[in-house]
Amino acid sequence: MLLTVFGLGQSGLFSWRWLLAGGVAVCLVALGVGLGRCTALRLDRGAMIDALTGLPNRRALHRDIASRRGGEGEVALAIVDLDGFKQVNDHFGHATGDELIRAVAILITETCGDEAQCYRLSGDEFVLLADGPIAGNLIEGISRMIVDRLRKPVQLERRAIAVGASVGLSRSGGEEAPASSELLRRADVAMFASKRGGKMRCTWYAQALDRNREARLDLDNELRAALAKGEFRVNYQPLVDARTGAIVAVESLLRWEREDGSQIGPNIFIPVAEESGLINAIGLWVLRTACRDARDWGDLNLSVNISAAQLRNPEFPILVGQVLEETGFPPERLELEVTETCLVLDPVVVGRSLDVIRQFGVSISLDDFGTGYASIGFLRQFRFEKLKLDRSLVVDAQEDDGSRAMMISSISLARAMKMGVTAEGVETQCQADMVRAAGADQIQGWLYYRAMPPEQIVALKDKFGSTRSDRSKVA
Repeated sequence: MLLTVFGLGQSGLFSWRWLLAGGVAVCLVALGVGLGRCTALRLDRGAMIDALTGLPNRRALHRDIASRRGGEGEVALAIVDLDGFKQVNDHFGHATGDELIRAVAILITETCGDEAQCYRLSGDEFVLLADGPIAGNLIEGISRMIVDRLRKPVQLERRAIAVGASVGLSRSGGEEAPASSELLRRADVAMFASKRGGKMRCTWYAQALDRNREARLDLDNELRAALAKGEFRVNYQPLVDARTGAIVAVESLLRWEREDGSQIGPNIFIPVAEESGLINAIGLWVLRTACRDARDWGDLNLSVNISAAQLRNPEFPILVGQVLEETGFPPERLELEVTETCLVLDPVVVGRSLDVIRQFGVSISLDDFGTGYASIGFLRQFRFEKLKLDRSLVVDAQEDDGSRAMMISSISLARAMKMGVTAEGVETQCQADMVRAAGADQIQGWLYYRAMPPEQIVALKDKFGSTRSDRSKVA
């Protein structure tokens, strides 16, 4: 009856039902499209956010750089890379590493304020972005404030973590408008220049950095080939007893002579080897070669320099033990020399490695003392068997009363802590007399001997013996 009233007979019933079903379907489709758009928007926004810190991520950075290109002024960005973050993860675990990243993100965001936007790229890398007439000045000023703030340990819930920051900066302006990927690449190159320059600093990109980078890559390839072709050799510089002039030890010094006869100094190729990780293979070769050469040199001690990269390798103590066993070199005659930089960058890992190495009977010397960070606390913590005074301290002591007092106090401190003392870089008789009077045990320098091939060490031993060497006879 009702259907009739509405003008729908029995035959129209099916049409009405289809109409109703179609309307519901249209509504559901429309609702689905709306929900899909909302979900897509949420997913798109989520793809722009770093899950750990809540900061915009790499994708958002590229989008924002592209949107700011072509405007007035310049676009400037900085890559902020934490120094020593890997060690934080290794020592305290990834949970603490994540907590540190969140804390640093807050610190950087607060420092940026409204003048720059902060992004997290990945790992321990952050990016600052600004645009406008003075964008470069703003980014550099903020970056320097961040470096200064990170000179102090970052306070977490349960501990304070000491990390630094190295910063690379790049910008575009005027007619030059490089893509976002190129701006990032330039800042990355500049950031690595900051790390090579000593870390905890800011560096602007310049084309010369690219040329240097290409040269370093070429040198790295040459180093690998040199190791394979046997272009490296080890020379030895004798150390003499300060009182008798007898040769009591030798220090191994790495030399690289190319096939064409040209020589590359270790001050040039060692930093490249450390950066690439090749220093582990080269350093192990030096240790093995030196132990083989010096094995039959009677009672002469052998000093071998160890880099920070080697000490950060947790397998290094095992490798030292293997070399000693393989070469048959007496461990009590071996001294490994470490620098102050090794201790500061990673004291926990270094301390553990040195403790294991000492159990073999090997001695540890602190090299280049007086040039860096070592304090009484570090000396007490690591308990070195020997302190080697850097050449600069010896030279300055000859010319300046204050430096002389520092040298004398350093020797007195070493004596009090039962460490031997070697004065390095002694080139004049006046310097030798001064360090001898101050209480140095051993003297090393051109006044006595320069570095020489192993066969010359053998000749010196045969001629004078390790305990009867007289400088006046051999200088």
